[in-house]
Amino acid sequence: MSLTIGDRAPDIVLTTTGEKRLQLSDFRGKNLVLFFYPKASTPGCTTEGQDFRDAADAFAATATKILGASRDGLKAQENFKAKHAFPFDLVSDQDEALCKLFDVIKPKKMFGKEYLGVERSTFLIDKTGVLRRQWRKVKVKGHVHEVLAAAEELDP
Repeated sequence: MSLTIGDRAPDIVLTTTGEKRLQLSDFRGKNLVLFFYPKASTPGCTTEGQDFRDAADAFAATATKILGASRDGLKAQENFKAKHAFPFDLVSDQDEALCKLFDVIKPKKMFGKEYLGVERSTFLIDKTGVLRRQWRKVKVKGHVHEVLAAAEELDP
């Protein structure tokens, strides 16, 4: 089962940078941007993370927290976060529980080979834990500004 607009996000446990174990309910009372990226430290994922980093203060002004997520291990996530000074945590979803909940594991092709990978996607969850917006097959350029505009539209 994957979430659709209007569904309440279940209280799944997340393993994040900083050796934290968070739950989606920890963000209640704040909006949450959850962005999924294919692989830490790759060019597109780096640009996307930097764009969210650079807009972090604007998101904070809308009472919106940010979390990035991929299937990378915790060490790769820690290195990615440190190298680019991300002011938000990154989720290590090696068991794919979060990826499956948001249905971001999709067939992909590279060099003629098919494999299952993370489709770049972003989700906006409101302060009550309800999924309000989703962006799939994200193109990085301009994406963060679109997400920020949607966060500004949510009730403060």
